[in-house]
Amino acid sequence: MSGLSKLNMMDFTTLIPVRESKIEAAKAQKLPENDTYKANQIAKALHPDVQNLIVSDVVELNADARLYTLTPDLENGTKELAYFSAGQYLSISLQIGSAVTARPYSICSAPSESLNGVYKILVKKAKDGFVSDYIISNWEKGTKVKASAPEGNFTFEPLRDAKNVIGIAGGSGISVFYSMAKAIQNGDEDFSLTILYGSRTEKDILLKKELDEIAEHCSKVKIVYVLSDEDTAVYEHGFITADLIQKYKTDDSYSVFVCGPKEMYDFEKNELKMLGLRHKFIRFELSGLYKDPHKYVSFPKEKAGSYSLKVCTSDGERTVNCSSNETLLVALERSGIEVPSRCRSGECGWCRLRLVKGEVFIPDENDGRRLADIQFGYIHPCVSYPLSNIALELNH
Repeated sequence: MSGLSKLNMMDFTTLIPVRESKIEAAKAQKLPENDTYKANQIAKALHPDVQNLIVSDVVELNADARLYTLTPDLENGTKELAYFSAGQYLSISLQIGSAVTARPYSICSAPSESLNGVYKILVKKAKDGFVSDYIISNWEKGTKVKASAPEGNFTFEPLRDAKNVIGIAGGSGISVFYSMAKAIQNGDEDFSLTILYGSRTEKDILLKKELDEIAEHCSKVKIVYVLSDEDTAVYEHGFITADLIQKYKTDDSYSVFVCGPKEMYDFEKNELKMLGLRHKFIRFELSGLYKDPHKYVSFPKEKAGSYSLKVCTSDGERTVNCSSNETLLVALERSGIEVPSRCRSGECGWCRLRLVKGEVFIPDENDGRRLADIQFGYIHPCVSYPLSNIALELNH
């Protein structure tokens, strides 16, 4: 006779009252504070609600780019920095005039440096760059900075990615690959990295000296510079094409990581189709704020225009102006309405709000919502453009 057949099923009907009586008879004990649990201590250290930082050094890379060193702001309660994986970013919160906003910046330093209280971020001026221009014009030694914990999934994962990675970088997109290269050099990551770094001219190459030094001393890291506007014998010329990737691949099994401006993404998506790689071996980093949705073929151009945006909060209602040419998140921030945000690319869900009324345009490639959110009317305002008068429910 099996063990299960020996059980008297009626005994189970007494389990709940027996347990309740024993709990009632037990002596009350005060549970320890949550922070005394080791797991909670680790979680708090890795995922702080906020990190108060201070600019301790500024390096001018060229007229349009700066490298900022950020260290803990002891006076405001941050004593140590959260550890991160190479490829992650910080969401930097700022108030510029009456606007309250945030921007993601990739960490441009080795993960091990965070254990010594150092993050570095590379900020490059962008065309019509509201935040990047402000940072470059205003941040100096001693500037206080409020940042998130490290965020993002643009990291090497040995269970998914090939051991040989080709990194395609453009502009300040070199930040993540510099961090990965340093992590490989320090032994914190174990994969081979070939970086194809696209720039307009030689003077536009960022961190060249530092990258060359890593490649010189670490056999697992190789750097190839590709210039679009200059043709010399020293560098590759043109764009980073499928043929160029084939030229520099070191193994038939490889992953491709891409980080740079949206224009590069549009180009590389077509090139990467020619390589025949499985989908899991192609990774695109979040490209941040999307502009000019009218360029999308799927955008209903007859609905382009200006609209009203009503925001319903626990404190009441407020109505502001919005335009089909800007995201709802930008419209809210411009009006001084603070909305939690991180990636600004439709993926993370930090800015998730309920669409009470109205119609929005969300580019298919940036719609990172869960199916349940789509069903029940939630949107990510960072990639949602108004096509009518809008009402949103904001609870925070």
